[in-house]
Amino acid sequence: MPDRPTPAAPWIMGVLNVTPDSFSDGGLFFAHEQAVARGIEMWEQGADIVDVGGESTRPGANPVSEADELHRVVPVVRALVGRGVQVSVDTTKVAVAQACLEAGAWMVNDVTAAASPGMSELVAKHQANLCLMHMRGEPRTMQVDPVYDDVVAEVRAFLVQAAQAAEKNGVAKNKIWIDPGIGFGKTPNHNLQLINGVGRLADTGYPVLVGASRKSFIKAVGAGDAPADRLAATIAAHSVAQRNGASVLRVHDVIEAKRAATLVASLIQAENE
Repeated sequence: MPDRPTPAAPWIMGVLNVTPDSFSDGGLFFAHEQAVARGIEMWEQGADIVDVGGESTRPGANPVSEADELHRVVPVVRALVGRGVQVSVDTTKVAVAQACLEAGAWMVNDVTAAASPGMSELVAKHQANLCLMHMRGEPRTMQVDPVYDDVVAEVRAFLVQAAQAAEKNGVAKNKIWIDPGIGFGKTPNHNLQLINGVGRLADTGYPVLVGASRKSFIKAVGAGDAPADRLAATIAAHSVAQRNGASVLRVHDVIEAKRAATLVASLIQAENE
């Protein structure tokens, strides 16, 4: 596995929701034993990193207390790290990030782009990695009439500013990823524009993570009603994103994602030979 993901050597991030209410698989892996088993399974299937989250960020989701989130995720992170799994923690809370970094997490994946005071400084102190995501508003309100003049330009500017702020707080540039936040305060058309515009994000020099897996914009364009029916469309969206410059794909279906990404990587390499 390379030190730094690229479109021609992409990383697959497996989604592990330790929650009762996530939009796609909420409740399936809520129990500790099930969560750990699923994380190990994705790792053995070829995931390069397993992203553990204890608070749903689906549209309309209610917040989770710090105590509840700690209870949900820290034992899972500790168990997975103990089995040799490379883990990121999907959180916006500094206390949760700290506990997970101390338990061996490799990355903090923050949907608020490290907006909480002290988050980027904490990541820097642990010499960990940081993924910064764009979101308009917060989960309970983010899908209420999101408007942009140029969604790709505005998301790019936001992420560059967030990355530069993290660097000023001590996070090394080569440890920062950026994520346009597919489905987070965007209409279906905004999401399509962002997937097509990944190249404008990749030219910042930061690895771009795209997470379109099973999201509702797929239903909106008629490519899969229920989340479980959206695998083919997810692969199509991620393949276009990777071809346009995405280096990391955040997925629920690791085996299928890995196969598709391998083919796209081969196409990219063949073009450059």
